[in-house]
Amino acid sequence: MTPVRCPIVELRQYTLHTGQRDVLIDLFDREFVESQEALGMAILGQFRDLDDPDRFVWLRGFVDMPSRTEALGRFYGGPVWRAHSREANATMIDSDDVLLLRPVPGSQGFPAPAQPRPPASHTERPVSLIAATICHRDRPVDDEFRETFATQIGPALTEAGGSPLVCLQSEYAENTFPALPVRAGEHVFVWFTRLGSAADHDDYRRRRERAQPWRRLVTTLPRPPHELRLAPTARSLLR
Repeated sequence: MTPVRCPIVELRQYTLHTGQRDVLIDLFDREFVESQEALGMAILGQFRDLDDPDRFVWLRGFVDMPSRTEALGRFYGGPVWRAHSREANATMIDSDDVLLLRPVPGSQGFPAPAQPRPPASHTERPVSLIAATICHRDRPVDDEFRETFATQIGPALTEAGGSPLVCLQSEYAENTFPALPVRAGEHVFVWFTRLGSAADHDDYRRRRERAQPWRRLVTTLPRPPHELRLAPTARSLLR
């Protein structure tokens, strides 16, 4: 059996001080990618939120919860974070909007990158767009919901031009690194889609919203799905 790529995933959304997003991204892409991966974490992607100029979004993966605790302790207690934490924290208003997720059963998780990550000197941004769709539920994701998504909703999204890359759901394990809070007690189903451009996403969204499976999904949720339109940074693996 092929191992799941990153069985534990953090979806991290940071609210920043006005005008500080590029400052944080430059620092992150230069100092916080290889330094975290050297400790066993996977930096899956980092993004500008196209609908909020003061929002930075990134994805971090782990092999399991015990290794998460160990790796976070080593990084945030280590020399790279000590050297740059003041500069990073100065850009942030809030960094606690974090969903702890895992790939749905039977999924292999995030696909392996088609190309290596660009070097730290790389500055050209991809033109592609990553859409992250977050569905909140009033109960945990169950087999019935996953089956409906796999057989009805997912195919409708693909037909609309936005085939899901990966589907994830809430991970309910205790957060054993409380210095970094996560949003507890929430039931979410999240999928990521790659579009060629913002214009392609607009077309996809129009077609999606006409699809009956999508309309039925919306009626079953306590609130409408929340979609993040994410522009990959120059060094993001997910692009």
